[in-house]
Amino acid sequence: MAKNQFAASQLHDEEAARRWFEAARWPNGPVCPRCKSEKCYATKKLGRYRCAASTCRKDFTVMTGTVMERSHAKLAQWAAAFHMYASSKKGFSALQLSRELGCQYNTAWFLHHRVMEAMRRGGLDVPSMGDGGGPVEMDETYIGRVKGARVGQGSTRHKYPVLTLVERSTGQARSFHIDTATSHDIAPIARANISKEARLMTDQATWYKKVGGEFASHETVDHRKEEYVRGDVTTNTVENYFSVFKRGMRGVYQHCSEKHLHRYLAEFDFRYNYRAALGCDDSERTLAAMRGAEGKRLAYHQPH
Repeated sequence: MAKNQFAASQLHDEEAARRWFEAARWPNGPVCPRCKSEKCYATKKLGRYRCAASTCRKDFTVMTGTVMERSHAKLAQWAAAFHMYASSKKGFSALQLSRELGCQYNTAWFLHHRVMEAMRRGGLDVPSMGDGGGPVEMDETYIGRVKGARVGQGSTRHKYPVLTLVERSTGQARSFHIDTATSHDIAPIARANISKEARLMTDQATWYKKVGGEFASHETVDHRKEEYVRGDVTTNTVENYFSVFKRGMRGVYQHCSEKHLHRYLAEFDFRYNYRAALGCDDSERTLAAMRGAEGKRLAYHQPH
């Protein structure tokens, strides 16, 4: 077994979990998370290191500078949380996590949201989708029910709109919670994430027509006429993503407040982008999630 591959022992053995986290984060030995110096040495306390750089000299652990920093949860619990959320296709509720770990719900909720934050991707270094003229599918869906809305008050009026882009050539997805499904909210996301050379594929919703003209081509299918595929023009890929997302949100999580929706989207995007069809197994997916924890913090005063 490779030294940074996930194994069942990390779920129960604190020392095994520490070694796994360290091997995953520092394959060539400890690196100071503050000054990035590789000149570090172990202290008398197991798992604690000290930077040898004269301008730093700070102590640190594998949790320092990650979403795990200042957490009282054990590393074995963190390892279990990363593995369970990375390996569960439709998600894993915090209530179920609390039962599996034998911890309080608040602790499980704390772990879940920080693992989701580690799964979140973004930033200026993210490449545009559809470079080279590849097809990019774009579609919207609706999730949840706005607080105070009565059941039966319209099919989408009291739900949160979600926009997802899928680059067909790489199988990568990016999802966004938007205020409204209008060209005003959709156009900036399309411009920021899709290459001008891309072939944009959507349904015939009016809000896609304006932004569609900004790309090399804009091809549509007419669902009202039961047209779902025309040649290679389709939105079936993005709709398959929605089917997994909705089953997870309804069947596993059941409820999600609007302020946390972007983080749940990041979780489903992450698993989709590292799915088995792209050659990633559970161990590789867990490792990728853990590596995404570095350089991020998420501080809440209350768990609700």
